Amino acid sequence: MRLTRYTDLALRAVMRLAVVDGAELLTTRQIADSMNVPYTHMAKAIAQLQHLGVIEARRGRNGGLTLTDAGRAAPVGNLVRTLEQDREAVVCEGDTPCPLSGACRLRRALREAQEAFYSSLDTVTVGDLVASPTGPVLLALGAPPG
Repeated sequence: MRLTRYTDLALRAVMRLAVVDGAELLTTRQIADSMNVPYTHMAKAIAQLQHLGVIEARRGRNGGLTLTDAGRAAPVGNLVRTLEQDREAVVCEGDTPCPLSGACRLRRALREAQEAFYSSLDTVTVGDLVASPTGPVLLALGAPPG
């Protein structure tokens, strides 16, 4: 299954915040720059993650983003389902509906495969994603060169 770029960015942001574990507050700009992605795209993903209660933003001079306890414990499958808006793997309706829509088994088979994909991710938490060897690599992304 292929995730949208939006979901990919959101998951990478959550992982970046998980690895610093509140030791430092990162800004959206810092996360975007460390991941080499456009700030505006990352800002949209961050806003959704805030809305979901996965991350918390603190304003002001010493402000920044931090992962919430709920965010660290969140099953990745649940996050992906929400971020992907439980999008169907195949679209059978539209401007020209599929003539098989009433008798097709493909849609159901793909939906079951999609649910199996999400279910396998339900066993993994955000905290699990930043275990070694991933965590040290993520930490190095924010380190100054040299």
